[in-house]
Amino acid sequence: MLSITLHDQHLSLHPLKAVYWQEADALLLADLHLGKASHFRRAGIPVPPAVSQQNWDKLLSLLVEVAPGRVLFLGDLFHSEYNAEWEDFCGLLQQFSQVRFELVPGNHDILPVAAYEQAGLLIREEAYVEGPFLFTHHPLAEADPRGYNLAGHIHPGVFLRGRGRQGQKMPCFYFGAQGGVLPAFGAFTGTAILRAGNGDRVFVVAGDAVLEV
Repeated sequence: MLSITLHDQHLSLHPLKAVYWQEADALLLADLHLGKASHFRRAGIPVPPAVSQQNWDKLLSLLVEVAPGRVLFLGDLFHSEYNAEWEDFCGLLQQFSQVRFELVPGNHDILPVAAYEQAGLLIREEAYVEGPFLFTHHPLAEADPRGYNLAGHIHPGVFLRGRGRQGQKMPCFYFGAQGGVLPAFGAFTGTAILRAGNGDRVFVVAGDAVLEV
């Protein structure tokens, strides 16, 4: 993990597209979109089962490696309507009963309240303040006096060019003057090219490393 300091807080950026906030003992994740592959298969679109398994493997690896006291999901935890993968998710959370799982709702988090209660999730406000941070799903358009905004939703990435004409689009962590955006955790999510301004910090996820560019 690559460590940075942000508003006097210590954050570790993990190559599995997560942030560990040391002072809060909290793992931050955005845009898991669990169940999305099953959702598409149910609609007749042939998405390989390995896509779903990759998400579960990554999540399990993070929980074991980082061993956080809390996990805060920054929206789009589950992809819209209920399917059987929600039961898998509930089972996974039961295996980590010592961890408190929390959700800042996103636009895809539309399951009934009973489903979140079944999972034991603590539902936070859509703009949740803790310490110097204001957690949302959608990045705020303007600075907010309540705190530095950390969000997801846009699945940020950058396009890096090498010598010659080759280039590659890569997911990234982005930190601007008024807020930061986490990369999409889910394996079936896509990436939107982000344009960084002067003074912004961008960290790309390159295999098993996180590198500042």
